[in-house]
Amino acid sequence: MTPEISRLMTAKRSLTAPIQEHIDRSIDDLLTSLPNPEQLSADERRGIIARYTAVLEGNFIYWMTAAYLSVASPEAQSVIQDNLREEVRENHPGMLRKFAVAAQAVPTDSDALAVYQNLESIRQFVGRLSAIKIVLMMAFFEGFITRFMPYFAGVAKSHGSAEYEYTDVHGPRDVVHSHELFGALHAEMTLSRDPMPPVQDLLEGVGLLRTLIHSIVQSGVVERRTP
Repeated sequence: MTPEISRLMTAKRSLTAPIQEHIDRSIDDLLTSLPNPEQLSADERRGIIARYTAVLEGNFIYWMTAAYLSVASPEAQSVIQDNLREEVRENHPGMLRKFAVAAQAVPTDSDALAVYQNLESIRQFVGRLSAIKIVLMMAFFEGFITRFMPYFAGVAKSHGSAEYEYTDVHGPRDVVHSHELFGALHAEMTLSRDPMPPVQDLLEGVGLLRTLIHSIVQSGVVERRTP
C-alpha cells in the first residue's frame, strides 16, 4: 500500500467512523430488542414475516432509487446503481414473496395497516432527496438486514417453512452493500460544500427506519414477563 492510498483510507475512516460507530450501536440495540422466535405464537411469527414483506417487497427499490436520485458524486452513483441492478436483475421482491408464501405469511390488509403510518413517514422523508441522510439510512438498513437474516430465517423455520433463499442471499451480500454505502456516504460528505450538521441531525432517516422496524417486529407481539 502506497503512502498516498494509506492517507486516503485514514481520511475516509476519520470522516465516517463516528457515524458508523453510532450505526453499529443502533443495530445492536435493535437486535437485542427482538423477541425470542421460540416464544412467539404462530400468529406472532406469521405477523413478523407478513409485515416485513409488506414493507420491503414494494419499497426497498423505491428507497434505493431515491438515494440514487439524490446523490451527486460518481462514486455514490456507481455504488447505488450496482445495488439497484442486483435487486432488479435477481428479482429480490419476488424472492421475498416466495419466502412469505412458503411460510404461509402473505401480507393482508391488516398487516399493511399495522405499518402504514411509519412507512408513510419514510416515504415523506426520502421524498426530500437529502443525499447524505438517505444514503446513511440505507447503509444502516443494509447493515441491519445482514444481522437480522439469521433471526428472520429462524422465525420462518419455527413457523414450519423450509424456504431460505431470501435470507441466505441477503445475509452475506448485505455486508458488502453496507460497506459500499459507507463509501458512498464518504464521497457525498467530501463533495458537500455545506457545513456538516451534527451527527444526530444526519440520523433522521435512521431514526424513522428504526421506528418502522420496531412496528414490523413488535406489532401484535404480546409482552411476556418472566416470573
